[in-house]
Amino acid sequence: MELSKNVEKVFELVKGLTAVELNELVKGLEEEFGVSAAAGAMVVAGGAAGGDAGAAAASDTVNIELAEIGQQKINVIKVVKELMNLGLKEAKDLVEKAPTIIKEGVKSEEAESIKAKLQEAGATVNFK
Repeated sequence: MELSKNVEKVFELVKGLTAVELNELVKGLEEEFGVSAAAGAMVVAGGAAGGDAGAAAASDTVNIELAEIGQQKINVIKVVKELMNLGLKEAKDLVEKAPTIIKEGVKSEEAESIKAKLQEAGATVNFK
């Protein structure tokens, strides 16, 4: 797909965003323009992979939900900071929003690794 110069600039900026910033961007775009990113993603996934292949690919990924912080809040913040490449304040803000999705579209193997690290820190984690 050929992109205009302006779209390429925006695309490069988006590539540099953290997961939290990207989530904020998507929500802002949804509110500003009255659209849903989920609907577009389904069209793209179905069109690119085609029917059953798209469904199979979707089932290989999960969203990681930080359900509860537990008693070791500082340890959980440190793990989230490391895993998500966030600053301390961003990690703290994300952890304090629990229950919340902290990472979307993660492959199953990586999700299990992240879950183990967070549980070791004292958090409760679910896959959605």
